[in-house]
Amino acid sequence: MIWTALQRYSTMLIQFISGIILARLLTPHDYGCIGMLMIFMVLAESFIDGGFGSALIQKKRPTQEDYSTIFFWNLGMAVLLYAILFFSAPAIARFYNIPLLCDVLRVQGVILFIFAFNIVQRNQLQKKLNFKVLSIVTISTSLIALSVTIFMAYHGYGVWSLVTQHILTALIPALVFWFYIKWRPILTFSWQSFKELFSFGFFMFLTNLLNQFGHQIQGLLIGRFYNASTMGFYSKANATEKLTSSSISQVMTQVTYPLYAQVQDDKVKLASIIRQLTMSLSFITFPLMFILLLCAKPIFIILYSERWLDSVPYFQVLCFAGLAYSLQSVNHQSISAIGKSKTLFIWTLVKRVMGIAFVVTGLLIAGMKGLLVGMVINTWFSYAVNIGMVSKYIGYKWWNQLKDIMPVMVVSIIAAIISYGISTLLDLSLYFDGIAKFVVYVIIYWGWTYIFKPEASKNVKSILAPLKRKLKL
Repeated sequence: MIWTALQRYSTMLIQFISGIILARLLTPHDYGCIGMLMIFMVLAESFIDGGFGSALIQKKRPTQEDYSTIFFWNLGMAVLLYAILFFSAPAIARFYNIPLLCDVLRVQGVILFIFAFNIVQRNQLQKKLNFKVLSIVTISTSLIALSVTIFMAYHGYGVWSLVTQHILTALIPALVFWFYIKWRPILTFSWQSFKELFSFGFFMFLTNLLNQFGHQIQGLLIGRFYNASTMGFYSKANATEKLTSSSISQVMTQVTYPLYAQVQDDKVKLASIIRQLTMSLSFITFPLMFILLLCAKPIFIILYSERWLDSVPYFQVLCFAGLAYSLQSVNHQSISAIGKSKTLFIWTLVKRVMGIAFVVTGLLIAGMKGLLVGMVINTWFSYAVNIGMVSKYIGYKWWNQLKDIMPVMVVSIIAAIISYGISTLLDLSLYFDGIAKFVVYVIIYWGWTYIFKPEASKNVKSILAPLKRKLKL
């Protein structure tokens, strides 16, 4: 977890710096063009993986035939899907009424081959819990890609600088892992291995496909009914919110999925791990989301300039979704790890159908604001479904889950209300107002932690204890 945290937060810092610099060199239109195509790229990548990556991690002793079979399957799917994207690109460009998107999609689609080439090696590192190598390569890649992207953006390449960044971010790790991992595919395709992994991986594929479609549908709708600049404002707001809501949970879940798989037969131990992660994530993420919500306007001006002020209201609404999103993966991955892939798919189908209904209904009733509110409702509905599955199949009851996060939730809301009220009474300038809200919030939240010493804070300290010991050494 220490190496994964180093990877995630170093990458997050690099993305943070990248966002600040590129927001001044590129326009919302440039970001919007990439955002419009994201749904097609992530769905294609989901088809290539097909759930087999998760199946290889979940299987206790995968063989050489298993790995080789999935490797060639991935390459075959990459060829097929790139051909589909290549010939569909003109129609997609006409759908958004932006001719440039045709060439952008055809070039960016090269990532599919890189993704297929790399997925087995990456999964082998994850299965062996070798997060040190993953972290070093990911951080180095982010630095190189950022340098090239800034150079291109400064020299006026616009959207193509973002395309290059995405390609380099995929290409460099693929090359490093290929030469670092001694594994090489053998010229075989075992239908027996394929069927065995398919029985688990197929439903994981469908689940991932539905999740990705559900996460990207709002981008498709915004791109179709609004212009590229609006899509760019939304993309910047969404990316900034995700830096907080998903960064901490991704650190933990990247490590915990292989761990879940190892203890999948011990439901008591599994429930205990989920409980500790849930309480720890809520303790850290909830106050961060409320602070960002309160200080959104000065943060966006300082980081991205006044050009991006239209992103602020989008960002503030999305922060409410981030509260639930930060906890979803902990529950979702545990159901996958115990082999309930079919159950996971069925409930994911329910979540995504309802989610699309929430988003579309919100869009029709209140435009962009309604769409964003629909996203918030969808996220909390998905979280409710996830804790219900954990309650039924693992035994960590949903009422206990809510009880465990309730103290942090209540204190976070109270601190936000008091902070907002005090800053309103003081009637300060924009930046001093943001500082006042931050200081008051931190004092209230830290004071509650210091006086009452909630269990969640103890869990966080236990997770950080190994890091402190290593730093002392």
